Amino acid sequence: MEEQERDISDMDLQECPSMPENGLMLVINHSRVHPPLSVVLATVLYCAEFVTAAVLCSMYHKTDDVTWMGFTITFMLLPAVLIQLALTFIHRDLGRDRPLVLFLHLLLLGPVIRCFEALVVYFKAGKKEEPYVTISRKISLKKGQERPMEWEIGQSERNLATHRNAFKRTAVIQAFLGSAPQLTLQLYATIQEKYILPTRLALMIITLISITYGALVCSVLAIHIRYDDYKVRVRLAAYLCMIVWRGLEIATRITALVLFSTALTYWVILVGMVNLLFFFFLPWAEFWARKGSLPENVEKNFSKLGTTVVLCMITLLYACINIFCWSGVQLDLSHRELIERKQRWNRLAMYYCGRFIENFLLIALWYFFKSDFYEYVCAPLLGVQLLVCYSLAVLFMLLFYQFCHPCRRLFKYNVHDCLHCVCCRKGRGRAGRRGKPPLSYSTAATMVLAPEEPLDSQNAHPPDLTSQLGERETAILEDMMEAA
Repeated sequence: MEEQERDISDMDLQECPSMPENGLMLVINHSRVHPPLSVVLATVLYCAEFVTAAVLCSMYHKTDDVTWMGFTITFMLLPAVLIQLALTFIHRDLGRDRPLVLFLHLLLLGPVIRCFEALVVYFKAGKKEEPYVTISRKISLKKGQERPMEWEIGQSERNLATHRNAFKRTAVIQAFLGSAPQLTLQLYATIQEKYILPTRLALMIITLISITYGALVCSVLAIHIRYDDYKVRVRLAAYLCMIVWRGLEIATRITALVLFSTALTYWVILVGMVNLLFFFFLPWAEFWARKGSLPENVEKNFSKLGTTVVLCMITLLYACINIFCWSGVQLDLSHRELIERKQRWNRLAMYYCGRFIENFLLIALWYFFKSDFYEYVCAPLLGVQLLVCYSLAVLFMLLFYQFCHPCRRLFKYNVHDCLHCVCCRKGRGRAGRRGKPPLSYSTAATMVLAPEEPLDSQNAHPPDLTSQLGERETAILEDMMEAA
């Protein structure tokens, strides 16, 4: 339902005839329904990876590579089964009489039928008059003035929004519970067998695309959840910056793990388990430290046991994401939305500093314990290239948050402020003795608008962050995934 809202801009207000005296303004969205490209892309990646992995398993079976075949089948079936469960849960099909859909889910073809349903809804949209659902939202039209607006959204748009939201979740599941371990496995097999198999190379390329897309979706979902009072429009420059950032981060991380595993095979299991357990228990430790209670709105019919199981699955996915890249969010298991709204720069800095040190140690240990296979490879140059690529990923991440983030004006602090505080503390102290320090340009461009504490699920209302913005700055925002 939130996918199709238009921008609130000065031009929209001028085109409106007249505003009633009570300040209630009716805005009807007659814009063209956008095609579900994100649904199609997620389905294509799912099918391509599944088919390529199946072909590769048959080749492993012919050559009696039982180990590679077993792990490939595991990383192929595990995300597929979880995706079927996620789609069934989101669309609530267990309580509906849809035997064909459930049968296709049993055949692991759920994403295909869901994609077909989304395309049918899209092509039928607008051909017949549909009932509208009206929702209200307070938007600050001018500084110091608030008027509620009513939006009317069609049933087809709501159905497409449901499909898009479902496939965003499945893309993340596919990327980090299937594609990431699959890519790690196939790269390790390639190095161990010392030759490149065309089918294996194709699977590695598909999985890398799937992981990058899943990380991109994860970043955008984090923005939407944190700023759900707005419709966020992500520009093309922000997309490109995120793709380079996520692609370099994931590629260097997986390469460092694989190189380390070729030198110290069994120790990589310890590294992976320590990472997984740390990020899995971190949200639960914070939950117990805060003495919070489990949220009751995960699902109405769930008992406490069912809610705990769902939260454990979410925490497992969160841990798997953080093993390979920054998840973009921090979990708050006591909050009704399970996500902290506050942007924690210290968490971001600690994660990337710790990950850089870990990658450096993995590459250094590989260099000292590498096998004879790397005699024809310039090992020091390869290690330096990996560290430089990870540094470039961090650089593009900083550029995204400083210049390309769609809601950077709402940050309490930005990247420039944090770097200025860390690097120029002494110089700023001298300037304070001589006179008033110059105003930071990022401080002038950002507003102190972020809430210090999570919102109370019953009593508190989301803050109207636009109330402190200018007249033209109220129209930052709309959804973006149609362009994904």
